[in-house]
Amino acid sequence: MAESATVHDVSGYTFEKAVAELESIVARLERGDVALDESIAIYERGEALKKHCEQLLSAAENRIEKIRLDRSGKPQGVEPLDGE
Repeated sequence: MAESATVHDVSGYTFEKAVAELESIVARLERGDVALDESIAIYERGEALKKHCEQLLSAAENRIEKIRLDRSGKPQGVEPLDGE
């Protein structure tokens, strides 16, 4: 079980690295030239990568802020993009 957790540990990946590996996995699975056992293993890795990408996107969305400007055009403060 610990081996599986290590194989699927993508927590240190950047978004771009995770997406690139995910695209590679999808291409391999679409070609259909991968043995069944390996297909299952890389599909599981793909799921881990997908989840990681979703978490990174969610964190990025939470950091996006709209800058409020005062009458002179200087930043007055920030507020969440959705106005919350």
